[in-house]
Amino acid sequence: MTLLRGALIEYGTSLIGPIPNVVIFQFNPESLSRSLDIPPRPGGATPREATQAGEKTVEKITFKAHFSAANMLDEGKVLAQLFGIGPQLAALEKMVLPSAKLAGLLGAALDAIGGALGGGGEAPPAQPIPREKYPRILFIWGLTRVLPVSIDSMSINELEYDALLNPTRAEVDLQLSVIAVDDCSDDILAKGALEYSTLAKEAQAIANLANTAEQIVELIPL
Repeated sequence: MTLLRGALIEYGTSLIGPIPNVVIFQFNPESLSRSLDIPPRPGGATPREATQAGEKTVEKITFKAHFSAANMLDEGKVLAQLFGIGPQLAALEKMVLPSAKLAGLLGAALDAIGGALGGGGEAPPAQPIPREKYPRILFIWGLTRVLPVSIDSMSINELEYDALLNPTRAEVDLQLSVIAVDDCSDDILAKGALEYSTLAKEAQAIANLANTAEQIVELIPL
């Protein structure tokens, strides 16, 4: 059986066009912790109001990813010889930084053109409109979990170095939040991934009835 590897993928509005930023886990994390943050239920004068759903439950995922240059060095990989695991760590860090320098430069150029066309008669705004956005991320974990996420925290622990002080072994602690995509969002990939993963989870919940059918019969007195 082929070993599937988990991955984080940074993408634009689609996967078509520029090559996305992809980090495939060199070693699948040994464990993965999931928590469901359940928002307070709405209060009301009647029990019926108390059972109404409020904000959506937020799923948080925590795990430790391991990276090592040992195998790549043994195979004579040039990048590993030059930078160790620096490229993998840099790709991860890119996923938590607003994108990107180019977007800011284009925004400044557009502002300058707009000012020139307007004749410069109006004073510039006190605070510029931010043009940078955080990356859009997909977390892939197996065949049934393809989730749009935001990276809440990232802690990188570099453990070993080569003679040029490139990191050759590291552990990265990650906490992700699954994004509840709004119906009005233009992020088609995120909406499709979330719908697919939700349907897969619901199908597994229904399949669980086959495991519990006999137990249910025993619970019901005849």
